[in-house]
Amino acid sequence: VQLQASGGGLVQAGDSLRLSCAASGHTGSDLTMGWFRQAPGKEREFVAAIGSSGGTTYQTDVVKGRFTISRDNARNTVYLQMNSLKPEDTAVYYCSVNFIDPTVSSDRIHYWGKGTQVTVSS
Repeated sequence: VQLQASGGGLVQAGDSLRLSCAASGHTGSDLTMGWFRQAPGKEREFVAAIGSSGGTTYQTDVVKGRFTISRDNARNTVYLQMNSLKPEDTAVYYCSVNFIDPTVSSDRIHYWGKGTQVTVSS
């Protein structure tokens, strides 16, 4: 499974960024896609996730009202629209997917992409 993330960068507080992550090579079904982030000196934390149909989304409280997750199933791509960015949003953002493939495992199968750096200056 390949996950290609893009869209990170250096912005000022209050600006917006849109992260994208295209998934390819996965098998099975029920592909859930999401984003995690890791700030310097901190553990990786969950940011947002979206179910396979796009009808169910999950977000951590600290980004609610500012970040929106969406997906394009035709492109197997997940997006994270980040508005009103704050310096504390500075982190490496990682795309993550998980899916079911009974031919491989009875558990959900997880993959991580390489991170993309988001830096928000004050």
